[in-house]
Amino acid sequence: MKSIFKSLIVTILTAEARLLLRRAKPKIIAVTGSVGKTSTKDAIYHVLKNKVRARKSEKSYNSEIGVPLSILGLDNAWQNPLHWFKNIIDGLLHALFPGNYPEVLVLEMGVDRPGDMKKLASWVKPDFVVLTRLPEVPVHVEYFSSPEAVIAEKKALVDALKDNGILIYNHDDEAILQVAEDTRQRSIGYSRYSESNFMAKGDEVIYQEGSPKGMSFSINSNGESAKCTLLGAIGVGHTYNFAAAVAVASCFDISLNEAATMLQNFIPPPGRMRLIDGIKNTIIIDDTYNSSPVAVERSLSTLKEIKGFNRKVAVLGDMLELGRFSVGEHERVGVQAKECADLLITIGVRSRSTAEAALEAGMNEKNILQYEESTKAGSELQNLLQPGDIVLIKGSQSMRMEKIVEEIMQNPEEAEELLVRQSRAWKDI
Repeated sequence: MKSIFKSLIVTILTAEARLLLRRAKPKIIAVTGSVGKTSTKDAIYHVLKNKVRARKSEKSYNSEIGVPLSILGLDNAWQNPLHWFKNIIDGLLHALFPGNYPEVLVLEMGVDRPGDMKKLASWVKPDFVVLTRLPEVPVHVEYFSSPEAVIAEKKALVDALKDNGILIYNHDDEAILQVAEDTRQRSIGYSRYSESNFMAKGDEVIYQEGSPKGMSFSINSNGESAKCTLLGAIGVGHTYNFAAAVAVASCFDISLNEAATMLQNFIPPPGRMRLIDGIKNTIIIDDTYNSSPVAVERSLSTLKEIKGFNRKVAVLGDMLELGRFSVGEHERVGVQAKECADLLITIGVRSRSTAEAALEAGMNEKNILQYEESTKAGSELQNLLQPGDIVLIKGSQSMRMEKIVEEIMQNPEEAEELLVRQSRAWKDI
């Protein structure tokens, strides 16, 4: 019954969203990839919002139901049938009477199962597609025949580009480079390591009294350079988010320096390498939104590069939906963790492979702890921490790693503001 009800809701809201797009005719910027979609989408919106009337997908509304909700400007009603009925009525009114509708929509679009993107691309025809990253082992690969099938599914969005559309792509990603070469539309590359139209360079952690407070880097384009500063978060992933946003801004006649200035006060969404003060004079790197092999690799590399701490602690939860790649990828993470962390704490049955691989790689058994779930790990971590530790916390959404952050953050009363999955619907799960 729930499945029938959901299908009915999706069908109605999609019809309303399609009608609204036909009537209002906004420019559509569609963001997809396996890593960094939400942060990139938010950065793009941040750099455009003062120049054009814009709307972005809320949170990570990127599915067959999330995209229509974003277009219609409606909230997710979760398990509330009355709220869904209200959404249907409100959606129809928005579709029939668009009023002062946004000129630009910045939509995050993702896939969970085969056919997801093709369904969305059958009616969402973007003016711009932003491709973030398509790693060798992407999240959700469990439900596809191969990693290449995931890439092919996401490429359906590029194929849906309007004839005069523009592809904005990660020039460091080999799989995406091939997609860019195959597209008939104009393409603009952004990067951190390879030469591209918009290249981030020289990223450095900003320290204040010995603690990391953010990062700085420059973005170069056509012989010009602009300095970017991001406070409250770290990690090379953010250089890509900024570079993509600046590339999009250029298509709206926003100069490089102007875009960099607009991004000065940008704050990434919760759970994306955010810096949070912890108990006992510790620092938390909160990367708890979700997890995948390439994202863990980036996070651990950042932990390794951080300077001036007593111990580096990696708290890693299961990476889900990897299918036959799961054991091998968890083992690979364990080998890297041995090189990046002094103390490794794993959460979940799949992450046992991470712990075992770290041990085999030479990590001291005393420095490896394993837990089944996040709640117990969080309560015991309070006693394990020492002043001067820095703690990276990361895991897939269902592992609820944000509960660990809440246990060890200095000001837990700020959890609702700073952490992911703090809504009543999530709290009830």
